Amino acid sequence: MKVRVQYLGYIKNMVNKREEEFELGEEASLSDLLNKLAGVYGKAFRKEVYESGLKDVKTGFSVTVNGVLMGQLGGVDTKLGEGDNVILMSLMSGG
Repeated sequence: MKVRVQYLGYIKNMVNKREEEFELGEEASLSDLLNKLAGVYGKAFRKEVYESGLKDVKTGFSVTVNGVLMGQLGGVDTKLGEGDNVILMSLMSGG
């Protein structure tokens, strides 16, 4: 199945893309997608966003699936479906 990933904020600059599509297996979860992204973008992605085995993205990042925060779904265990839209965004802070 194909899912679309959009990047907002710092993550967009880190991966140097606004969006891209990924092919995943039929029973793929959000953690499968995040692991795939970590494989593509390497150490920088793992350091800032997600590391395999974690139950959530790291502080400062948020993930939505079809407009719903992953925490309101099944977290990183959320099952993905054909055509899902996943958004990775950095949260703003400072003052």
